Amino acid sequence: MRIVVLGAGFGGLEIASRLSAEFGDALDLVLVDRADAFVFGFSKLDVMFGRTSAEHVVHRYADVVRPGVRFARATVRAIDPVARRVVTDDEVLEADVLVIALGADLHPEATPGLVEGGHEFYTVEGAFAVREVLERFEGGRVVVAVTSTPFKCPPAPSETAFLVHDLLERRGLLDRSQVSLVMPLPAPIPPSPQASRAILTAFAERGIAWHPETLVRGIDPARKVAVLTDGGELPFDLLLAVPVHRAPAVVVEAGLTQDGWVPVDPFTLETRFPDVYAVGDVTSVGTPKAGVFAEGQAAVVADAIAARMRSDGAGATYDGRGICYLELGHDEVARVEVVFRPGEMPVGSLEGPTAQLAADKAAFGAERVQRWFGRSWEQLAR
Repeated sequence: MRIVVLGAGFGGLEIASRLSAEFGDALDLVLVDRADAFVFGFSKLDVMFGRTSAEHVVHRYADVVRPGVRFARATVRAIDPVARRVVTDDEVLEADVLVIALGADLHPEATPGLVEGGHEFYTVEGAFAVREVLERFEGGRVVVAVTSTPFKCPPAPSETAFLVHDLLERRGLLDRSQVSLVMPLPAPIPPSPQASRAILTAFAERGIAWHPETLVRGIDPARKVAVLTDGGELPFDLLLAVPVHRAPAVVVEAGLTQDGWVPVDPFTLETRFPDVYAVGDVTSVGTPKAGVFAEGQAAVVADAIAARMRSDGAGATYDGRGICYLELGHDEVARVEVVFRPGEMPVGSLEGPTAQLAADKAAFGAERVQRWFGRSWEQLAR
């Protein structure tokens, strides 16, 4: 049975590693990605704020040497979900089971003035480039802005606001600086009131301005103001933006999307096309667009494929559970656990923040690098 997995993020890597561990050389899986390496979302912040080097956080797909898995670095040009046929730059792949795990594409150019007047920090290239911007920054008005919904990793804008504040504090620039966060959400982490209260309390203590239920819809580079959806304006000296997210064009052109994203069965991650699954940010499954949820969904899909290969049952179902680590500045980290079940209100809990949870966060990354890439990884000291 030929399995083709499009996208080597949390979802694609988890599927490949799980199936390889069980079936070894009996597996026939092709893992496709246009990039040559994987970078954790939290590692982008570590590089941005000078905690570690770019080289240290890049995990090369060439290191994915697993029985039964072939990695193909290529751009997907066309998908036929009926025939389960994929056309890439290099080859045509025919699949018995096809998994779409291509994530969300980011479009800073979709927000007027952003490319000319601001800096996006959600792509790997953007985040790494912002490091130099922050190194040169001499203080002033910093706006962390979300430009559309949905967006990946809802805690990340709040984390960025805290880490910018820490940076300014270390440099003695707070007396002439102001950090503001503009978000479309009514609370920093709506599923967890406890986590949201902790963030808002810390914002108040640090003087970080909070602008909820608001989007930045444009930038005026000449006047250095962010134009808000309510018609207001927010002046800035440095603007760090979460860019517009969209499903990859090749997924839309394949007829896989509805209202912009791929609808799936919330329990099995099956699309409306037989033997075609979708996991992670590309879907509208109802969980946040974050790697840990893609990983949980991938485990369900891998289990279903394994059950089919063994001919012994239907496999597990997705429980909507995920955890994330939240930076609150001053080297303290909190752990948020959230559960999203279809037809129910999401529920969340908070542990911390504490300095010890920073070590737990490092272990989270190291465990996955070991599982997916077969090597050890230690994050550098802060």
